[in-house]
Amino acid sequence: MTESPVTPPDLECRDIVRDFGDTRAVDHVSFDVPPGSFFSILGPSGCGKTTLMRMIAGFQPPSAGDILIKGRSVLDVPPNRRPVNMVFQHLALFPMMSVAENIGYGLRRQGLGRSERDEKITAVLDRIGLPGTGDRRIDQLSGGQKQRIAIARCMVMEPDVLLLDEPLGALDLKLREHMKVELKALQAAFDTTFVYITHDQGEALVMSDRIAVMNAGRFEQIGTGPELYHAPATGFVAGFVGDSNRWTATVETRAGDGGTIRTAEGLTCSVASLPDAPGGQVTAFLRPESISLGDTGASGDGRNRFDATVDTVYFNGANSHLRLTVDGTAAQLDAALPQTGAFQSVRAGDRIAVSWGADKLVCFPDAGN
Repeated sequence: MTESPVTPPDLECRDIVRDFGDTRAVDHVSFDVPPGSFFSILGPSGCGKTTLMRMIAGFQPPSAGDILIKGRSVLDVPPNRRPVNMVFQHLALFPMMSVAENIGYGLRRQGLGRSERDEKITAVLDRIGLPGTGDRRIDQLSGGQKQRIAIARCMVMEPDVLLLDEPLGALDLKLREHMKVELKALQAAFDTTFVYITHDQGEALVMSDRIAVMNAGRFEQIGTGPELYHAPATGFVAGFVGDSNRWTATVETRAGDGGTIRTAEGLTCSVASLPDAPGGQVTAFLRPESISLGDTGASGDGRNRFDATVDTVYFNGANSHLRLTVDGTAAQLDAALPQTGAFQSVRAGDRIAVSWGADKLVCFPDAGN
């Protein structure tokens, strides 16, 4: 019986390195992106993500390693012949051209006739939800419409992979939130592989099938949004993805996988899993939403329970939170503030019991590296 051929990834990077003199911008990065998926590279400015994107596009050669698209190396293929296209942060639309002329620019450069270009342009405008706008000038479009036209200009070329270099960075906050959902819907509609780079964790978490967290030229972890958020592999990922309370602490006792730690602020906590022996230094992370407000259980039931004083109430709608100081310590906590129930009227100076499970504290010996 003949086995079915294995479909190769749409994009595969194998042990990619990029040096600029004595500086290593990308340090032995390997990953693959399955067909039709939304893959994001998330990291702070200067971590190497744009350099990696430019190598995939062909604008810069890697110092070592290989880049494959649909199973074929493209190292010797110039940028204009690679089956990829790229959306830039500032979109690079031509203001002197109409919407249709912008979208059809690449098709015209390929030598397609007018009628075939018009047919493709009409079809792609329908797919992005902007039918009948081909004659409009670019300056007559809203920010979100321009974003869709920039994507349509790329997608009309039918690339195997679409590269997006922080395309929402120039938009205002409300439009950026809206375009997160739009981009994911467009990716699903075209069923094209998107590779997206961003420093905004919210963008990556909302849109991506998988996310690579990049730091200092390396990938710290690749996983789904829930995996990165709930099971970070390194201290950098724990601190970069989502909000956390963060403390430097010393391991005081060890029992099985867990034990107790004492933070520099004088807070002693039970932890379900510890990476070090007594006397070792760790960094502990605790999500604000993992903190329960009120008398939710005694310390003997596996929870850490403390009395605290509210320092500040930060109202931000559904994202409101409290800043508290734990009694008898210098330890401060950020805790999510529920929008319903007994704590809607909490004020600065109020006393509240706080608690969290030992399994909610995540500790790393090398956090922040």
